[in-house]
Amino acid sequence: MDFNIVEVFNRSVTIELVSDDVFKQEKCFEVLVNGEKELETDRNVFSVTGLLPDTDYKLAVRADGEVVEKNFTTGHESVLLNVTKFGAKGDGKTLDTAAIQAAICSCPKDGTVYLPKGVYFSTPLFLKSNMTLWLDEEAVLLGDTQRENYPILPGMTLSTDEKDEYNLSSWEGNPLTSFASLVTAIDAENLDIIGPGTLDGNASNSDWWVNPKIKRIAWRPNTLYLCRCKNVRVQNITVKNSPAWTVHPYYCEDISFLNLFINNPSDSPNTDGLDPESCKNTLVLGTVISVGDDCMAIKSGKYYMSLEHHKVTENCIIRNCKFERGHGSVTVGSEAAGGVKNVRVSQCIFEGTDRGLRIKTRRGRGERSVLDDIIFENINMNGVHMPFTVNMFYFCDPDGHSDYVQNQAPAPVDEMTPVIGSIIGRNINCEGVSACVLCAVGLPERPIGELRFENISASFLPENERTPDRPVMMDNFDEMSGRSIYAKNVKSLILKNMSISGSVDKEPELIGVESSDLEDLKYM
Repeated sequence: MDFNIVEVFNRSVTIELVSDDVFKQEKCFEVLVNGEKELETDRNVFSVTGLLPDTDYKLAVRADGEVVEKNFTTGHESVLLNVTKFGAKGDGKTLDTAAIQAAICSCPKDGTVYLPKGVYFSTPLFLKSNMTLWLDEEAVLLGDTQRENYPILPGMTLSTDEKDEYNLSSWEGNPLTSFASLVTAIDAENLDIIGPGTLDGNASNSDWWVNPKIKRIAWRPNTLYLCRCKNVRVQNITVKNSPAWTVHPYYCEDISFLNLFINNPSDSPNTDGLDPESCKNTLVLGTVISVGDDCMAIKSGKYYMSLEHHKVTENCIIRNCKFERGHGSVTVGSEAAGGVKNVRVSQCIFEGTDRGLRIKTRRGRGERSVLDDIIFENINMNGVHMPFTVNMFYFCDPDGHSDYVQNQAPAPVDEMTPVIGSIIGRNINCEGVSACVLCAVGLPERPIGELRFENISASFLPENERTPDRPVMMDNFDEMSGRSIYAKNVKSLILKNMSISGSVDKEPELIGVESSDLEDLKYM
């Protein structure tokens, strides 16, 4: 059983097995460090913690009598700063913000700020470059419940010479004033955040989820927010009870999220798990997400940000992850006016989400909103109501139900018209489908470019167990139950080696599909 050393930290390491198995192995295997058993797991991606900095190690994976070994050296650490030495109590009651922030501000290059076991009650903390924040086992950073105690990040500030803008925060794709997040980093580089501790936004004990679409002082914060950061690695932490989007990298480059566990209640509003927005080179491995909205939503802002601060979200790799509950497993859009390209989602489990692959956009996102080169492959979907949905009439924003957005007659193609290019799904098994397998609705003036699905197996729940649902969130679109394929306004639809069992229909419904190849599409 071969493996790759993905990332080496100063006190931990993340490993990924070289395997075609989805998310985990059929049985557990042993992990040894310097010949001693460290842990037993079945996960394809795992982290070994409790190591010492600047130290040589030999790591081995043992399965069925076979042992594979590799050597690595942990990263350099200049100093370890224990926050309790700065006055932090960790008793869950005392406000520890000042003590922890003092440790962060005092941390030299390559230093580590250390939170030992305890509950550290805090308002937002601001990290900086060239440091590690380490939350040890049973260490919890717990958010203050009073919004009045949170600092505010202005959305946009005009530069002194009035020639540029300085952007500090975002709310649903616009540069709007928001509260700072429990852990915030702005323009930081070479930053590590490592576990196995917990970031708890504490929203379940606050009023963040009450009237969530009403701005009170400022818009709701994230739990972890990275703004214009580079070379950031987040490893082996739990993030939960977020006031809004949970982990939000914004205009970042070269960021990694490894072995995270992101958890919010199923009824918590707008608590997306992980939303890279206008980011380049994002890696998500071995992460489990269970939330009240989309598990992951890949974005690039609304029209103003695309026009004035354009940055494509590109090169996003999501592998060996598990997405549970939520509205969508992995979503692209709808705030993607800057465009999204080169997304690869593979070896993942989608379980109990409303939708699996979910693409959503609308008129008004603009001509730079090109969603293209998106591939989902080697995925197991269990109990996903609607495995594949593509929607160019998404009814978001204050004008979402307007005639401009929802009129299904052809509109002029102009600078406000978005584009969906190539969407590919292959080697995917879908069990327990309820509403439909594939539902795609393009714009009549700009049809979806190419939908290609190969080696797909889909089976429906029994009729009495299905829940009728509307696959695409647009006006004047009926609920579906037990439907196989519905495609409207698509240039090219390719379905190869696709089998569907238990549907109420026995052939696809195609409207305005310019070219279709239904080779080996079978109804069982």
